[in-house]
Amino acid sequence: MKTIGLLGGMSWESSSTYYRIINTATRDTLGGLHSAKSIMYSVDFAELEALQAQGDWDAAADLLIDAARKVAKGGADFILICTNTMHKLADAVQREIRLPLLHIADATADKIKAAGLQTVALLGTRFTMEEDFYKGRLISEHGLRVLIPDAEDRQCVHDVIYDELCAGQVEKDSKRRYLDIITRLQEQGAQGIILGCTEIGLLVQQADTEVPLFDTARIHAEAAVAYALA
Repeated sequence: MKTIGLLGGMSWESSSTYYRIINTATRDTLGGLHSAKSIMYSVDFAELEALQAQGDWDAAADLLIDAARKVAKGGADFILICTNTMHKLADAVQREIRLPLLHIADATADKIKAAGLQTVALLGTRFTMEEDFYKGRLISEHGLRVLIPDAEDRQCVHDVIYDELCAGQVEKDSKRRYLDIITRLQEQGAQGIILGCTEIGLLVQQADTEVPLFDTARIHAEAAVAYALA
């Protein structure tokens, strides 16, 4: 069994989800009292969020690279960045460490293609939805067609993530607004919806809608277990 290196705390709400899924999947695969070998470095998300807001991605990269080096020094065999947005810096982190980095967009794309889907919609922070580091990878490397919400809906999705979900708040009204956005995206041709922020799965689950949902936190965590046990 390989040791999984986790860069967490972005936010810790979703990091706890990663830890639970990774250990549950390991136990389900190996049986008995088995659990995953893992090392997590959890950053102070307030520091990182401030850098995001300032657009100081170089300082954010330094923070994440420092965390990755500590996880590598602790004995990890490979690395996961336990958040979608910070994959904006995945290449910078990979350049500074010699361990494999399992990219969350690649794991998600594999699931989408395995389901036979071509057109998907992406929900996440405004960085993830609007910039090219994530959806561009889905398009150029995996051949998917990616839709995003309109500007007003993007702001709603972003605000709920930072103001509520990262603080552990799950509001019924926000769930209703998310489901309305999902319906509009489905009407535009989305065959599936990427929950492209690792906290969104706290708010919206597959039972809430008929359109297939791709929960990136679960997909990434399960991909880590498959890699660790391969």
